[in-house]
Amino acid sequence: MGRPFKQYLNGPRIYSCTRCRCHIADHDEIISKGFQGRHGRAYLFSTAVNITLGPKEDRYLMTGLHTVADIYCTSCNTVLGWKYEQAFEETQKYKEGKFIIEKSNVMKEGSW
Repeated sequence: MGRPFKQYLNGPRIYSCTRCRCHIADHDEIISKGFQGRHGRAYLFSTAVNITLGPKEDRYLMTGLHTVADIYCTSCNTVLGWKYEQAFEETQKYKEGKFIIEKSNVMKEGSW
């Protein structure tokens, strides 16, 4: 199959996969730190790298019905969180295209 292409981030504060340390997101891309994931606190990011998407599915979350796709680290295949594909409530539309990454699945790297 070949080796997957990895994107490396250059910012001073980077979030990496806790299992393999593959770069996932830049701190400057955080929209909110006040989200809840499946296993605890989570961050809402505007972009993420080195991820693959699972199949889309409708899920009832704390804020209503959403179409989401789980996101996986491309290097080790760990589930990191999910991507909001569609929000059915008007007040939740700002989440569409954004990524929830669980705090327990990423580690901080760089100069914090």
